Amino acid sequence: MKNSVEFCNITKCFPGVKALEDICFRVESGEVLAFMGENGAGKSTLLKILNGDYQPTEGKYLIDGQERHFNNPSEAIEAGISVIYQERQILMDLTVAENIFLGRLPVKGILRQIDMKEANRRTQEIIADFGLDMKPDDLVKDLSIAYQQMVEIMKACSRENLKLIAFDEPTASLSDSEIDSLFRIIRKLKAEGKMIIYVSHRMQEIQTITDKIAIFKDGRYMGTYGVHEITEEELIKKMVGRDLGDVYNSLDRNKEIGDVLLEVKNLRTDYTKEVSFQLRKGEVLGFSGLVGAGRTEVMRGIIGADKLVSGEIYLEGKQIVNKDPGDAEKNGIVMVPEDRKTQGILANLGVGENITIGSLHANASKLGIINKVKEREMAQRGIREFKIKTPNAEKKIVELSGGNQQKAIVARWMGTNPKVVILDEPTKGIDIGAKSEFYAMICEFAKQGLGVILISSELPEVIGLSDRIIVMKGRKIVGEIARKEANEEALLGLAMMGGKENGTE
Repeated sequence: MKNSVEFCNITKCFPGVKALEDICFRVESGEVLAFMGENGAGKSTLLKILNGDYQPTEGKYLIDGQERHFNNPSEAIEAGISVIYQERQILMDLTVAENIFLGRLPVKGILRQIDMKEANRRTQEIIADFGLDMKPDDLVKDLSIAYQQMVEIMKACSRENLKLIAFDEPTASLSDSEIDSLFRIIRKLKAEGKMIIYVSHRMQEIQTITDKIAIFKDGRYMGTYGVHEITEEELIKKMVGRDLGDVYNSLDRNKEIGDVLLEVKNLRTDYTKEVSFQLRKGEVLGFSGLVGAGRTEVMRGIIGADKLVSGEIYLEGKQIVNKDPGDAEKNGIVMVPEDRKTQGILANLGVGENITIGSLHANASKLGIINKVKEREMAQRGIREFKIKTPNAEKKIVELSGGNQQKAIVARWMGTNPKVVILDEPTKGIDIGAKSEFYAMICEFAKQGLGVILISSELPEVIGLSDRIIVMKGRKIVGEIARKEANEEALLGLAMMGGKENGTE
């Protein structure tokens, strides 16, 4: 008998927002179903209802034909439902094995003592199955973001009662080889008759790994289509209600790139080799390279998040020293980090507070008393200018979609009036429609005379937005390509082979 999950007239309302409206469709075993739609379309909300994080306002869901009601994720897991969210749900201070078997560690003897030897043995089998370079007794906090994500996926796949596993943007932090490992596991789960829901905005992945696409728009289910039965153009129209056309060609770019704004000379940290480059006023400077190439680490050195071993930083011809990100902000350099959850949003605060937290000194008197009127005005201005979809400034930021959370972080740092803006994977986990807004925003920053550094793992994005592209490999710069000469083959060639052909390695 086939397993199935059926959603019946699911509606979910939050104060001022109807997140889902009358959702009805079915998932069956042995099927990989993609969820696609703009941020805020309702994809993650539906998964949270299935996982017991949220309760539906109306409607019900059936597991194998039986109505179920999960009050929390533990009940969903007991019924064979696992959801891997974009934000990690693992314990950093535990080992890989302890995370994978948390709550069900093997025991031995009359005293039922935890058998870590057996837990490590089972974990090693799972790691080998995934083809990953890690050990069962590695602490999760010592692993890369990509490997932390893989630990969570391995944890879900290790459960014997697994019926359905849902992935919410699982490859955002994974390298190509890690994506291959994930896809191999998904195909294995499919062959075993498991149900797989796959949330992603990457069309190449959707076409590679999924069988069908369920489309969502503004909280409504728009239909399910075979992955080869609908073109990308048709898909986008159903998702966003408009034809985006060639988003890069339609951008209003800055045509007046000025003098050198930022100069980095022989910068080196414990995590990078020596790096030197220049950034000009009004320029979008792309940084490309494979996962682990050192792009983020260079920027962390510039803003003082990582201590410099050597090197000099000049802003408008004047040498500056950033001992920490606070110094960098005062000097006019800000960074929007890749990891929204741990390094970006303040989850316990509202949207407005997340926007204004970076400008407390600007909104305070000489005695340090915050001017609440001024602070509210800044919050409303940020919401308005960056088109953040929220019913009010007090709404908890964690209740917004990923794209709107990202806009709030950008609004925070732009409120400090920076000269240099570093954007680390700014469209990670953001839908096609919202990406076009971010692209226009980046071009506007450049037109205002700011220097923009863009780190992106999406080759069309870094090529389509950058005036120049610096390529890194092995934690150093191996090449530089002008926009007119940039193509995916050239960038990948440098990123994979380095600069052997042109003598830079």
